[in-house]
Amino acid sequence: MLVAVNVMGGLPVERDPGALARALASLPETTPVTILVHGYRYDPNRRHGDPHGGILGRTGWPRRLGFGRGQAGLCIGFGWDGSGTIWQAGRRAEEAGRALAALIVGMNRRGPVGVLAHSLGVRVALSALPYLHPHDVTRMALLAGAEFRDTAERALAGSGADVLNITSRENDGYDLLFENLMAPLSGRKAISTLPSGPRVVTVQIDAPLHRAALARAGFPTRPPERRICHWSAYLRPGLFRLYRTFLLTPHALPLSTLRAASPADVTPRWSAFRPSALAQGVRRA
Repeated sequence: MLVAVNVMGGLPVERDPGALARALASLPETTPVTILVHGYRYDPNRRHGDPHGGILGRTGWPRRLGFGRGQAGLCIGFGWDGSGTIWQAGRRAEEAGRALAALIVGMNRRGPVGVLAHSLGVRVALSALPYLHPHDVTRMALLAGAEFRDTAERALAGSGADVLNITSRENDGYDLLFENLMAPLSGRKAISTLPSGPRVVTVQIDAPLHRAALARAGFPTRPPERRICHWSAYLRPGLFRLYRTFLLTPHALPLSTLRAASPADVTPRWSAFRPSALAQGVRRA
């Protein structure tokens, strides 16, 4: 079951009025709800940038999570205006976070609520947390996040959500651009440097040791095909099986199990351009 919700006037508004209420009424309150948040440049108000016609549509992320193919539960595609400059979109991402929080609070669910977000959508997801109770969101899969580590740490400090933080050396150039455009000369680092901890597991999807750990856990993935790619976190074959299990059947993949199976550290930035360093294992970024 898929429902499209967009941010309009700072509020969450259904594309099909009443669709969300009908969907919630038809499901047991313990049924999982999964919210998908796109990143930069998408805009549901523009025909050629509408995420609901692409990654948030029926043939995009929802289908790869199993919705429309027998997966029980409700999937919500959450659209917001990510157009314009990175600074404009960054400010709107924070505003969209408040609308996302209003959506989650308004659903008043007893069952698990999960969020999958990519790029600047990670800022949207994290910006929602201060407006929520600690356990309003059960799990978050954050893919190649365009957000700062310190901001993420503050947002997650008051949350009870389990977090899967997906990073890759393929995204290093984008991380560097984000850091230098959004906070030049500050020394602040992107969320890719967020270490694993009690409620966070950081997985580097291009590192051999991380990929081997995922394979042992039952989630084999393809090796990287490019040295630079901002979209590999959702394009790489095999990863959506991990996200589907993590978000929709959390009992099948406890965070403690995933953390124990995964290497504690990631390889240094720019390791993709030094294959020998990447092959040797994992070191802190």
